[in-house]
Amino acid sequence: MDYRYLGTSGFKVPALGFGAGTFGGEGPLFSAWGNTDVAEAKRLIDICLDAGANLFDSADVYSDGASESILGAALKGRRDRAIISTKLNLRTGDGPNDVGASRHHLISGVDRALKRLGTDYIDLLHLHHFDAMTPVEQVMSTLDELVRAGKLRYLGASNFSGWQLMKSQAVADRHAYSRFVANQTYYSLVGRDYEWELMPLGLDQGIGAIVWSPLGWGRLTGKLRRGQPLPAGSRLHDTAGFAPPVDQERLYRVVDALDAIAAETGRTVPQIALNWLLQRPTVSSVLIGARNEQQLHDNLGAIGWALDAGQVARLDTASAVMPPYPYYPYWNGMFAERNPPPVPFIVPTESPA
Repeated sequence: MDYRYLGTSGFKVPALGFGAGTFGGEGPLFSAWGNTDVAEAKRLIDICLDAGANLFDSADVYSDGASESILGAALKGRRDRAIISTKLNLRTGDGPNDVGASRHHLISGVDRALKRLGTDYIDLLHLHHFDAMTPVEQVMSTLDELVRAGKLRYLGASNFSGWQLMKSQAVADRHAYSRFVANQTYYSLVGRDYEWELMPLGLDQGIGAIVWSPLGWGRLTGKLRRGQPLPAGSRLHDTAGFAPPVDQERLYRVVDALDAIAAETGRTVPQIALNWLLQRPTVSSVLIGARNEQQLHDNLGAIGWALDAGQVARLDTASAVMPPYPYYPYWNGMFAERNPPPVPFIVPTESPA
């Protein structure tokens, strides 16, 4: 396993981590992801630990807390071998304070997560989204108190815009609070919005990306093909309404490129899509999910080799999309002399309106 620094924290995480959203299977969304129980989770975690993929990510809303509980039970007796990442501040109940990043909800939410996980500290806590109703000063001071109390070790954001993340960092710097060192973000060959603003911010602020849904919400598993119906077993039948939107023609351009490179390399389509991500700037860890051992072994095969420059360029071209204003003048070279983009700009086939 390749281990990488988590931003500028000095802490190393595996290039591939495991997303425990498949644990539990409760509710309309998570039941479509998977319904892994404790016994199955132990086996999947055995495989991850043997491979060095010792980062395990969950959230309090995953199967109404069952994901955290199963993860904690499956790690019992080997907590010291694992890096536990979890998330909170989405709604977890019907009460008026069962949501958000208020002092009340952060403190109680962390305590409940610790109990479910069966541990006295969380290695990495992400805020699941920005809370515009709570002052940033209160959010960062509370998180800092939880770090100083030993309940949290590192802090991360998730689903923040660039200004929300930067404002949080500025408040932390102003008051000498603990800073965000991780950004759990959606990024894939069919979802490259991360590159426009959050990637440059990550480079500037020393924030490492932990990538969720690296296979584009199940679209890059190798099962989707141009001109063919959605496979009967695809989770997209049940979860497409939750998925980030993707232009269908662009999706199939990417799928065609992945198929061609898979034929050349003997690698699977998911392995190629994951390997492309592992070569991108700021990426500290990519979260893989698996409903069974076969899927897990296949995803772990994305490590230990690398796409060549020509193959990366072909995937860049197939997945290219014109950045929105004000980013495209930077990325098309107009301002590049003083603002070089973190990854090469590829002119997409479509033009901005």
